[in-house]
Amino acid sequence: MAIKRYLADADNTITNAFDSSLVLANRGTGSNMGRSDILEVFSIYDQVSGSSFGESQELSRVLVNFPITTVSSDRTAGRIPAAGSVSFYLRMFNAEHSETLPRDYKMTVQAVSRSWEEGEGLDMDNYTDQTYNKLEGSNWISASLGTAWTSVGGDYHASPSYTASFGREGTENIELDITSLVEQWLDGTKTNYGVGVRLSSSYEAYYSSSTGQNSSSFIHNTDGAQRSYYTKKFFARESEFFYRRPILEARWDSRIEDDRNYFFYSSSLAPAADNLNTIYLYNYVRGRLANIPSVGQGAILLSLYSGSSNDTAPSGSKLLLPAGGGVVSTNDLNVTGGWVSTGIYSASFAVTAASTPVATLYDVWHSGGVEFKTGSISPQTFDALGYNDNRKYVINVTNLKKSYDTQEVGKFRLFVREKNWNPNIYTRAVAAQSTLPIVSASYKVIRVADNYEVIGHGTGSTTNHTLMSYDSEGNYFDLDMSMLEPGYMYGLKFAFYNDAVGDYQEQKGIFKFRVEEDNNE
Repeated sequence: MAIKRYLADADNTITNAFDSSLVLANRGTGSNMGRSDILEVFSIYDQVSGSSFGESQELSRVLVNFPITTVSSDRTAGRIPAAGSVSFYLRMFNAEHSETLPRDYKMTVQAVSRSWEEGEGLDMDNYTDQTYNKLEGSNWISASLGTAWTSVGGDYHASPSYTASFGREGTENIELDITSLVEQWLDGTKTNYGVGVRLSSSYEAYYSSSTGQNSSSFIHNTDGAQRSYYTKKFFARESEFFYRRPILEARWDSRIEDDRNYFFYSSSLAPAADNLNTIYLYNYVRGRLANIPSVGQGAILLSLYSGSSNDTAPSGSKLLLPAGGGVVSTNDLNVTGGWVSTGIYSASFAVTAASTPVATLYDVWHSGGVEFKTGSISPQTFDALGYNDNRKYVINVTNLKKSYDTQEVGKFRLFVREKNWNPNIYTRAVAAQSTLPIVSASYKVIRVADNYEVIGHGTGSTTNHTLMSYDSEGNYFDLDMSMLEPGYMYGLKFAFYNDAVGDYQEQKGIFKFRVEEDNNE
């Protein structure tokens, strides 16, 4: 599982805009919209002018909070990785509307520096849900009942600050990497009061105060825009649209690339990185992964042997291994491996074939004179082709269930073979073909009813959160079903990297399952 989503647990829109009367006294500064299903950001310049305040400034900003205590608990429980191994993205989704939409602008996202209340207000048109200091809820003037913001429009930390850019369409979603801020919340450097989302200062309306400071409900902003940016809307956490609510999305690369069934002898045809093989040891105790007590999170040794005369067990002396990966010296009898996660250890090394390559190598894992596990490896050799390879595949999800519970984490396993595989009669009669591991394979999830992309392929330069692991049983990945809205059918689609075209190619076929609130199968 390399993606986990956290729904906002509070949000609100705060504004100093006029109501429909356009009377100076009738501003929405005391208005609360904490229960609205829409969040709104805008700037209106010079809608009303007057000798007492000059050209008018009307702004709207958004506050969003996330359950960081839950994120912290998930990290403690090992459900998300430690700092440095995971990225956190703020995601907010455009809400279509019939009003004027701004174009070519930027928004700023900053951490709120004061506790605030969400409130129960709904009215986003005439701002009739006034809290002032009588009812719970934040507004343009107050962060909470009886507590004013230090600065009207909200209090924010100057750093870190993030920028979201919007183009000619103006309908873009927000998808910002705010990892540095989330890690500050998690380590206690900053207290979590959520984020504020607003138009960047140069896009919020111009206003010049004679004191050089904010005045009444106006923001002193001499670098502001002398034009309007009205109006950008996002879906709020109260929205009926499950996948459009604001979320904090954790992404990380959880791949285990176990080469036991994809092991190659070193070759001058391959670069050094591809001559290196990594294999894993999985220590299960009573059905659960557990660290080896004498090893813990420390180093573990691995030795290689040739097979016996009947090739059924390790035999003879340890094989010398060339340097690379965890090898200690130029030629060594042991590879030094290490701890990966609870109960999982790995070792990386290269092996040069003898003049007559053996059919089977035996890996023995040990430490302190105690042997823990003996496995077997069937090495392959690299071979150049006389043509540009463009393989086609047949895919099946071997353990797919008809339905899953929302509290379930599903583990999916792929069987892959080449489309034009043509076994001989001996293979057909007495042996099942082993699955072909795909080194670079990605999954995505769609909602079948409308083909809505719930989880897209995450194969970019910064995150690889949908790339699948592989081991001797083929490719696999975990999926947290709590991220999927119950009551719908979903489909899995797969993409494999094709070196011939230099990109991922989506494979044919869709593998369907339902998600239910309660599944008693």
